[in-house]
Amino acid sequence: MGPLSPTRTRRLWGPRSLGVALGVFMTIGFALQLWGGPFQKRLPGLQLRQPLAPSLRLAVSSCPPRQRLVFLKTHKSGSSSVLNLLHRYGDRHGLRFALPARYQFGYPRLFQASRVKGYRPQGGGTKPPFHILCHHMRFNLKEVLQVMPSDSFFFSIVRDPAALARSAFSYYKSTSSAFRKAPSLAAFLASPRAFYRPGARGDHYARNLLWFDFGLPFPPEMKTKRGNPHSPRDPNLPQLNILPSGTGPRAHHTLDPNGLFHPAPTVAGGHRQTSSPASLDLGSSSFIQWSLAWLDSVFDLVLVAEYFDESLVLLADALCWGLDDVVGFMHNAQAGGEQGQSAVSNSGLTTEDMQLTARARAWNHLDWALYVHFNRSLWARINQYGQSRLESAVAELRARREALAKHCLVGGEALDPKYITDRRFRPFQFGSGKVLGYVLRSGLSLADQEECERLATPELQYKDKLDAKQFPPTVSLPRKTSRVLSP
Repeated sequence: MGPLSPTRTRRLWGPRSLGVALGVFMTIGFALQLWGGPFQKRLPGLQLRQPLAPSLRLAVSSCPPRQRLVFLKTHKSGSSSVLNLLHRYGDRHGLRFALPARYQFGYPRLFQASRVKGYRPQGGGTKPPFHILCHHMRFNLKEVLQVMPSDSFFFSIVRDPAALARSAFSYYKSTSSAFRKAPSLAAFLASPRAFYRPGARGDHYARNLLWFDFGLPFPPEMKTKRGNPHSPRDPNLPQLNILPSGTGPRAHHTLDPNGLFHPAPTVAGGHRQTSSPASLDLGSSSFIQWSLAWLDSVFDLVLVAEYFDESLVLLADALCWGLDDVVGFMHNAQAGGEQGQSAVSNSGLTTEDMQLTARARAWNHLDWALYVHFNRSLWARINQYGQSRLESAVAELRARREALAKHCLVGGEALDPKYITDRRFRPFQFGSGKVLGYVLRSGLSLADQEECERLATPELQYKDKLDAKQFPPTVSLPRKTSRVLSP
């Protein structure tokens, strides 16, 4: 690995376990408050960009684009759509992906560098050969830094646990023993412990899935004699290296225990919203706070699925990419699924829906804490970016997406898989719901055909395409054999 860079040193600084970290930081907490000024890091300044061009051509940027990227692809959070834009960008620019041998990096086990196809341990400070790490994994920073440089741009995406639970129950019904035994999501959430068994196969999908994907250990009170309920195959819990809030390169603000569970209202579409969680046991609030502070020290940006387009604009700005680089179609969406901001607000929900939402957030209280925290940090970035500027960029992004859909797609939208006869564009069907896909219009020019194919290709087929590009199959020539003369 060679000498540690300053960024890597900051990322790995701290006690080796959360328990030690809590003791140390609670002891010096008052000192940190008194000396807060030198430790505080301002929200990273957002680059000024040139005005967005109305055409679909890539906008010229005045800053060098970021091309060393680590994307933690969380489950059922809109991450497949983000993956598609990363696939397209890397494919178009000839970047190298850190690819799994199949389609995931040994999930649900913690990520291991050895699972990256073509990985060779680096020595003497040699620059790692990969540009983008973005496929499903359970996050493990130490091993990720064996593959990617520490100054890579780290980002991920979260979703309201209530919306995530609805999607996960449908998608993982046959995978999670808890979901499989429950007749409905409402029945499961009404009495989850009647179905959920800590350590049962696949049950990490049934509770705090985001927390699990981020590779975080679970509070002591959630552990049982059977071990960590979410990692039956990982006997060794991941060790967190905790940074106090405000000291890391990615810290946005000092955590407020009250604000964590009762966040300040945000503004969306001119309306103030307050996400009020169900009553939570705050006994583990210190544990949660320090876990969130550690994530702040590692991740440059966390997108929010309910504000997907706003998140994409901020992502493009942070990476110094053109807006067209983040324009794309939704992928891995289930028929009848909901996208957008409606999952955050209670407006329009029935009493039963509101009860289900409250129960889902309470059962997944760690995921709810993650969501509240990163929803708030996203809106802090939006306020710094400028809401009027953001609204203009979002409108332009949506207009470009609509124009691409009309130009590329039959019907201009996602279709039932029964209409998709080309296997290159038929998404993998899993779970009880139908996964929608795309059919390309005929008569496209060669250049348009190529770009539209990139936009419509599902994640599994695109991964195979990138794999074949990076690791072309070798053609073995028949060996010449000497003819044996008969006596």
